[in-house]
Amino acid sequence: MIQAATRLWSSAWTLLVLVNLFWAGNIVVGRAVAGQVPPVALAYWRWTGAFLLALGLAWPHLKRDWPVLLRHWRMMLLLAVTGFATYNTMSYIGLQYTTALNALLMQSVLPVLVLIWAFALYGERPGIAQSAGVAISLVGVATIASGGSLDALLHLSLNRGDTWILLALALNAVYGPLLRHRPDVHPLSFIVTAMGLASLLMLPFYLFEAAQGATIRGGWPSYAAMAYAAVLPSFVAYFFYTRSIELIGAARAGQSAHMMPVFGSILAVLFLGERFHAYHVAGIALIGIGILLASRKPRAAPR
Repeated sequence: MIQAATRLWSSAWTLLVLVNLFWAGNIVVGRAVAGQVPPVALAYWRWTGAFLLALGLAWPHLKRDWPVLLRHWRMMLLLAVTGFATYNTMSYIGLQYTTALNALLMQSVLPVLVLIWAFALYGERPGIAQSAGVAISLVGVATIASGGSLDALLHLSLNRGDTWILLALALNAVYGPLLRHRPDVHPLSFIVTAMGLASLLMLPFYLFEAAQGATIRGGWPSYAAMAYAAVLPSFVAYFFYTRSIELIGAARAGQSAHMMPVFGSILAVLFLGERFHAYHVAGIALIGIGILLASRKPRAAPR
């Protein structure tokens, strides 16, 4: 058991498979409870619940690391905003107006945005394999989005929800490159602090939403969805994602977002009763090839 856990903790791409599975599930769940759980309430209780869950585990490390975290409060605040608070809130708002499949497909824009931010902030240039991998994966996403029809692809348009999702992704993409500046503390200390900050940042918006009359409806399924959001795509997934970036870097880890449409399609078939078509198979195959190329470590430039 210990050896298996050690291997898991040392395998960035195994961790990233789980991360994207949990995040894909979060989008499906977020769409499923749209209209039942207000979007800001879902995001607020997601991070508040994750914070309370992680606090007990993180407390011994947090006590030791607190002085370091305080010295780097500005960076912690920036990471909490980009990686936690805004992305999830805006995504849940977008899911009120668009389908889960649309939201999942757009996740594959994230690796491109990560590469753009890494270049803009630090001058990092993607290798040929990375660039080719991104391009092939995007072709796969386009294949799924268009149902394999060029005419449908040419007439794709963004609705209100799609716009919210894309804006959320643009903000979230800066999180990965910025993680290189995170305080040198235990991962649990970092995660629980970022979650706590996200909860505090969202509290005024949650209270405003509640004051407008928004309430949680739908009974236990809605609360079960909120519990899922707090545990797997929040505490567990962000813990694994932070570790993955430590192992292989933000640009390469960011390519894993192409897995979300794959997992999302499967979850949609299993839980939403959507049909699987030949173009899904073709698109997923292209996405898989793209991930393999994008995950290759660029060769060092000759000196």
